[in-house]
Amino acid sequence: MPRILIVGGGYAGFYTAWKLEKLLGRGEAEVTLVDPLPYMTYQPFLPEVAAGEIEPRHVVVGLRRHLKRTTVIAGKVTGISHATKTATITPIAGDETFEQSYDQIVVTAGAVSRTFPIPGIADNAIGLKTIEEAVAIRDRLTSNFDKASVLPAGPERDRLLTVVVVGGGFAGIEVFAELRAYASSLLKQYPTLAFDDTHFHLIEAMGRIMPEVSQKTSEWVLADLAKKGAFVHLDTQVKGAVDGVIELSTGEQLPTDLIIWTAGVMANPTVVRGSDLPVEERGRIRTRPDLRVGTDEDIVEGAWAAGDVSAVPDLSGGGVGGFCVPNAQHAVRQGKLMAKNLVAVLRGEQPKEYNHKNLGAVAGLGLYNGAFQSGNIALTGLIAWFAHRGYHGLAMPTWERKFRVIGDWMQNFVHGREVVSLEAVQQPRAAFEEFAARPRPAAPAAEAPAEKKAEPVAAK
Repeated sequence: MPRILIVGGGYAGFYTAWKLEKLLGRGEAEVTLVDPLPYMTYQPFLPEVAAGEIEPRHVVVGLRRHLKRTTVIAGKVTGISHATKTATITPIAGDETFEQSYDQIVVTAGAVSRTFPIPGIADNAIGLKTIEEAVAIRDRLTSNFDKASVLPAGPERDRLLTVVVVGGGFAGIEVFAELRAYASSLLKQYPTLAFDDTHFHLIEAMGRIMPEVSQKTSEWVLADLAKKGAFVHLDTQVKGAVDGVIELSTGEQLPTDLIIWTAGVMANPTVVRGSDLPVEERGRIRTRPDLRVGTDEDIVEGAWAAGDVSAVPDLSGGGVGGFCVPNAQHAVRQGKLMAKNLVAVLRGEQPKEYNHKNLGAVAGLGLYNGAFQSGNIALTGLIAWFAHRGYHGLAMPTWERKFRVIGDWMQNFVHGREVVSLEAVQQPRAAFEEFAARPRPAAPAAEAPAEKKAEPVAAK
């Protein structure tokens, strides 16, 4: 029986396995998926999780729950030897690695946040690639409001209420706008704080934001953010982030307790560097239009790739540099096609080429506000916000997850969003250890029992 190994359980990996289960007959192939996390994260919803609009567990899809016929291994693929068709797997528990053999390998290991050697960024910034990071952002901002509410006006309160987002792409703009809206809603709960006490700054190295939309739409977003008291620094770079102070290339310094890094991604380096598969100049696995690894002249038989870790030619002509851009729209569709192509090859048929024209870009900019661009059609405001929620609500995998997300939106419409921080959950033993470390008062000395007097014995 052919053995299919899927490396990574993100968009492309999950959809490949999900589709394979529907296409493969019983006993036709054995499918194994390796990922250190037990779930797939729907990343377009991370800004809304950070702003308290969606419960975190509702934007993740459990791999074992929805992949009934796939063997899921909790671990990382740290090496691929396609020459011998074996992968080295490091499990999340234990020190022993082991080898997994395969006949067909699907590399969908995704991407990680791309950082630069900027002092302090690695130690102080939070990315926005995982559900854990989105939750940490929400809890940090909410906890900072609690702390600031009991402080007098001054530098420390300003630092706690200052948010800095680095990167003006879609992810950066969405989380920036969502957090600005969230902070405004939090002010209702804190009478000692005013709108002018909160400070939001977005740093972008280029001369514009959101390159996926037109210049006119980009300028509308800038004007909308300015009306809400959010500052965007264009043509500006971060030079340092040491001791809670962001240093900009303009010479300006921004003391802050919350730095969010969204300035680009790169293909998963652990998988790419640990394999013998061909890699292009940007560090992605070289992939053909039919999603097989290789080039038009040289096919690497038995190897497939899709999603952010791969360089797939964009046959529609709209991709940057001739390749598909790393987004969920491509990863999902590539995963579905790859499953079909894989089954076709196993059955002796020819695979099809991936050709998808970008449907457009849609962004949520806080409650009842958004931006949408498709070709020359641009929408902003409330109608774009409905388009954002409609598209992503339908794109969320599995009906069970769709209902949970829509349920969150309906609950928030009626009751408002939840504004409680659970930051302490990141150190669940703190309270226990604090109590256990306290010196116990000495027990009071036991009093000696009073001497009992003898009672007279009645004469018989």
